[in-house]
Amino acid sequence: MDKKVRVRYAPSPTGFLHIGNAQSALFNYLFACHFDGTMVLRIEDTDTKRNVENGEASQRDNLHWLGIDWDEGPNKPNPKYAPYRQSERNAQGIYHKYIQELLDKGIAYKDYTTEEELKEMRERQRANKEAPHYDGRWYGKSEEEQKAAEAKGLKPTIRFHFPKNHDYEWDDIARGHVSFNSDNLGGDFIIEKSDGMPTYNFAVVVDDHSMDITHVLRGADHISNTPKQIAIYEALGWEHPTFCHIPLIFNPKTGKKLSKRDKDTLQFISEYKRHGYLHEAIFNFIAFLGWSPKGEREIYSKDELIKVYDPDRMSKAPAYFDQKKLDWMNGQYIKQMDIDELTKRTMELVAEGETDEAKRLQSIPEDQLEDLLKKTLGVHQRDVEKLLEVMQYAWDYYNVLNQEFDYDQILAKDGFTKEDVTAVLQNLRAKIAEGRTDYAAAIKEVGKETGIKGRYLWFPLNFAFTGAISAPQIYQIMDIYGEQTNLALLDRMIDALK
Repeated sequence: MDKKVRVRYAPSPTGFLHIGNAQSALFNYLFACHFDGTMVLRIEDTDTKRNVENGEASQRDNLHWLGIDWDEGPNKPNPKYAPYRQSERNAQGIYHKYIQELLDKGIAYKDYTTEEELKEMRERQRANKEAPHYDGRWYGKSEEEQKAAEAKGLKPTIRFHFPKNHDYEWDDIARGHVSFNSDNLGGDFIIEKSDGMPTYNFAVVVDDHSMDITHVLRGADHISNTPKQIAIYEALGWEHPTFCHIPLIFNPKTGKKLSKRDKDTLQFISEYKRHGYLHEAIFNFIAFLGWSPKGEREIYSKDELIKVYDPDRMSKAPAYFDQKKLDWMNGQYIKQMDIDELTKRTMELVAEGETDEAKRLQSIPEDQLEDLLKKTLGVHQRDVEKLLEVMQYAWDYYNVLNQEFDYDQILAKDGFTKEDVTAVLQNLRAKIAEGRTDYAAAIKEVGKETGIKGRYLWFPLNFAFTGAISAPQIYQIMDIYGEQTNLALLDRMIDALK
């Protein structure tokens, strides 16, 4: 890289951090870190009507949870580039200065077309089967005509005038050479709204130029905005940054772009957090949405991804959101993580209380809950894919005496008799009543003393303690319950068999 790399992630606080946002933020972060550059967080909050409460805070908090940080932003201002919110920059007149420059050059002009007139224009174009476009009716109008419109109380927008038959071209990191002709861009476009707010396509150019942004990595849905932005760069005599349009994320079931209507996919990063996905796994998974390193390996730490990141390996094709792969990847991270750390993270989810599973566990005293979760993880660490499953298992174990088991199922299986099942249960009960706490050894002795082995020994115990034929190591579950609960569960099944 010839210049010191400066990239930016510039969300609008019109919603919370979703998968598409996170993908853009993550690739900017990897790019900046790999090339020892600077990542800027800029808040594009000019669409005041759509801004939501806590939208900016959600972006920041969830980026931090993912492991993404920035070098400059509202909370880390560099005096050379601050402020980092577009509303504050607009209040300082940063944008209008350049609007006026374009007006003075005759490249921009005031447009007094009313909403009714624009609607009529669109309807006429539709009837004539024309592509929708602004017809430039106010371009070149005299000052007298403008004053007459203002005398009627009309407030103008400011439009940028496209030259005829002009090509806007760039070499895109992900998509190669891209070109748009000015005649196919929908006509002259608004750069300042009637309320004095700059539009996205204008403000982003001024911000990227004044903040010395060298590379713009963003979703491929912005590709139609890029020629308009290049037009502004050219009109102001500025060099545009290098663009990289990241592949959009598609739903493999519909073959369409992932949308909020796709109810089978969690949309927001906060949802992944509350469902017990590990931030390391989400980071790893998103990094593979539109990019891949060399080789077949799929599990990478953040530091490893930064090291191997190569922007030339960005894909042109859409990225497909594979839920099974994400769940598998999260399960791999759970398997590798220290149980104490997993317990701590699960406790944090319980404290936040954002799921029914978490709210239920809040009724358990903290010390008791921590022990319960640690032992539950000891049983299930290798078979769960989300910490939400751990919370559900923990509640089931805590609440086991309030669950009903269908004990007749065990006798319906081939080779199981009431006498043998009862013998196993009674023999183990006697050992527990004697104070035996090495449950694995006690079960082994039951097998020797009764002569009952294999499935005929283990299935009845699985059923007594979990209500299911198949269970993890049953002696670990017995350790979760403790002596009194173990005795109660054995008594309950023995009584049912009588």
